[in-house]
Amino acid sequence: METDRPTPFDPPVELRRRAPLSRLAYPDGHLGWVATGYSVTRAILADPRFSTRRELLHQPVGRERAVEPPTPAEPGIFPHMDPPEHTRYRRLLSGHFGPRRVAELMPAIRRYTAEALDGLADAGTNGGTPADPTAPTDPVDLVASFAMPIPALVICELLGVRAEDRQRIQAATAVMNDLDSRPDQVIDAVMSITGTVRGVLADGRSDGLLAQAAATGELNDEELTNLGMVLLATGHLPTSSMLALGAFALLTDPAQRARLAADPERAVEELLRYLSILQFDVRRTALVDVEIDGQVVAAGETVVLALPVANRDPERFPDPDTLDVTRSATGHLAFGHGVHQCLGQHLARAELRVALTALFERFPDLRLAVPAAEVPTRDRMAVYGVDRLPVAWGVIPAVQPR
Repeated sequence: METDRPTPFDPPVELRRRAPLSRLAYPDGHLGWVATGYSVTRAILADPRFSTRRELLHQPVGRERAVEPPTPAEPGIFPHMDPPEHTRYRRLLSGHFGPRRVAELMPAIRRYTAEALDGLADAGTNGGTPADPTAPTDPVDLVASFAMPIPALVICELLGVRAEDRQRIQAATAVMNDLDSRPDQVIDAVMSITGTVRGVLADGRSDGLLAQAAATGELNDEELTNLGMVLLATGHLPTSSMLALGAFALLTDPAQRARLAADPERAVEELLRYLSILQFDVRRTALVDVEIDGQVVAAGETVVLALPVANRDPERFPDPDTLDVTRSATGHLAFGHGVHQCLGQHLARAELRVALTALFERFPDLRLAVPAAEVPTRDRMAVYGVDRLPVAWGVIPAVQPR
């Protein structure tokens, strides 16, 4: 399928042309579906007749490993389980990601944000001298200096993982999300993360989520290891991608950027709607024949839920292709819907609010250091975003006439 986008912030044109629910041929020969309409997508996400069990799902992208027969999820890989197995793990974890725990993490989120901004300022030097807030700076990559470290350090703190392990975790997660990764590379990446988790569990000194989960005695070693791997692999990349892409969007739209500070909560919800980053990995397979939108999804057929397109449905969001941070975007599907709605949504929202607000308060004249069209995007990643975002700040000297 063609993946051309009108702008870096828009879903692929080909998907936008589709009906709310249409047939889709999968690389393994399966004839399934893709849902692009808001109402259809939300209904499927809420319907227990659709399953997330890994052994039932067909892969819609042409990865080399997509042709391998799917197997049931290992113990602890709860995103690919249905109730009641999914419910058991979710119950154990929900308190660690709820509003109260996120409130406790706010000082850490602010501290890591401040450290990232200090590092950003230090990186923007002129000829090796300390950065002068009024002087033009050298270009700095906002992805590496700001968007990546904050969520990674927060999830490490939450789980009880050493901060120095975060770069290894980031590298392994990138491999796991890359469509072009070979099967052996993905296996190595998974082993890298599980090795980190085993180290935390063996250490016994951490008071993070993993140690607390182990102390309950409700999970065996395999479950704990796999659970930790899932949380580390999914607990930072989506948020870092949203931080970078959100900053990119605001840098190209000064009017919306100026409105961010007035209501950060509302602005973040609109950014989540407008920039939904989960491209193709949200899938469901019908357990029985289900009639929806006047069509029958037969038992065994997989549906890809195109969340970025559903969140641009004009029947749900007027003028959906316009970023409007004053809009009420309540009800968007960026975090999914139903029993599998993103466990870390409260944490992600808090990180986005704190980090984006602080970024533009610290650097009010932040600007792109390259034309927007030259910013490289992550089209071949399960989580969409940008690879690099060169930025600069400071006063640009006026060109003196000769």
